[in-house]
Amino acid sequence: MEQIQIIDSKNHVGETVTIGAWVANKRSSGKIAFLQLRDGTAFFQGVVVKSEVPEEVFQTAKNLHQETSVLVTGEIREDSRSKFGYEIGITNVEVVSESHDYPITPKEHGTDFLMDHRHLWLRSSRQHAIMQIRNEIIRATYEFFNQHHFVKIDPPILTGSAPEGTTDLFETNYFDQKAYLSQSGQLYMEAAAMAFGKVFSFGPTFRAEKSKTRRHLIEFWMIEPEMAFTHQEESLEVQEQYVAFLVQNVLDHCEYALDVLGRDKEVLKTYTKLPFPRITYDDAIELLKKNGFDDIEWGEDFGSPHETFIANSFEQPVFILNYPKAIKPFYMKPHPTREDVVICADMIAPEGYGEIIGGSERATDYDFLLEQIRNHGLDEKEYSWYLDLRKYGSVPHSGFGLGLERTVTWIAGIDHVREAIPFPRLLNRIYP
Repeated sequence: MEQIQIIDSKNHVGETVTIGAWVANKRSSGKIAFLQLRDGTAFFQGVVVKSEVPEEVFQTAKNLHQETSVLVTGEIREDSRSKFGYEIGITNVEVVSESHDYPITPKEHGTDFLMDHRHLWLRSSRQHAIMQIRNEIIRATYEFFNQHHFVKIDPPILTGSAPEGTTDLFETNYFDQKAYLSQSGQLYMEAAAMAFGKVFSFGPTFRAEKSKTRRHLIEFWMIEPEMAFTHQEESLEVQEQYVAFLVQNVLDHCEYALDVLGRDKEVLKTYTKLPFPRITYDDAIELLKKNGFDDIEWGEDFGSPHETFIANSFEQPVFILNYPKAIKPFYMKPHPTREDVVICADMIAPEGYGEIIGGSERATDYDFLLEQIRNHGLDEKEYSWYLDLRKYGSVPHSGFGLGLERTVTWIAGIDHVREAIPFPRLLNRIYP
């Protein structure tokens, strides 16, 4: 008897197979039992008809508890009533391991309870759908950058310096000196770009921000490409192509997951149309002030309400260009005609999801960067290797960072970033 996974049911219609699964839910009458089964690849229904199986098989099926693991045998058939499209007519049920008093029942539970049981909550159909979308975004990321001849480089997680200052870093002892958990691999990616031309990293980053908003995590994953011989406008084109590629691949490969989440696929399709709109920081401030946002002044960073209004004004991801120099990191290239702004852009997702990409053209002048490092109170010795990049064949280069979890949250259409990562680390949560 061939053992298959639920996701492969479409290839075995009319065949008798065995599937290893867990019982997600169950309902039964005197004559028929319906088992909601999951095996990690998908959810579907198993049907046990009393008159078609031995009595002990029907009694076993009828008395199964939630999350009991089983081996079920039966015939795969089409099921037009379900989103999945297939089911199994069960002829035999073998219990692998009993489950009793599973804490997450079909009733409503509070967020804290579900977060305390995150190791089990991941089994639910909603969380399964979100993780499927996350997985597709990861897969598509590698495909996109491989197609465009980027080389994956892994920057260190432990660093001796901070690309954006040390205020929001986790400090640790590194034998006889201080080290920090990385808040970005960008500086190292600049070094890699000088060696390989086009590179990207994909790894964990850490921000010790004491923030409780629905957009913030303490530990999250970043995709950080860096491109030599590339100016900002060319970088923006890569960014919008990449994001549109992610959305399209989720549409192509995660239809079932999107349906489980109730995500409007027609809305997602509009996010694949290029180019994305662009607006300068100056014009964004003017737009906000014209629409009643009197709490924002030129020179201040945007908050969530500001980003939401700007993005909703375009109903697409939008680039906000050329932020004030004073609120951006030291390494950004100064504007050619203005001293108060730098050549940078943030991509703001629509529907209130906020910034998903931050990027810039990088400063290439050695003396300018040295002055910036000094002005920011940073240790010149710690950045001597970074300055070397401007001494030995410096070239125009640009890059950006995309936050994986914010992107998952937006594309999946969910409310809080904590559901976009398997085991979230929040301000007051490091369990489980």
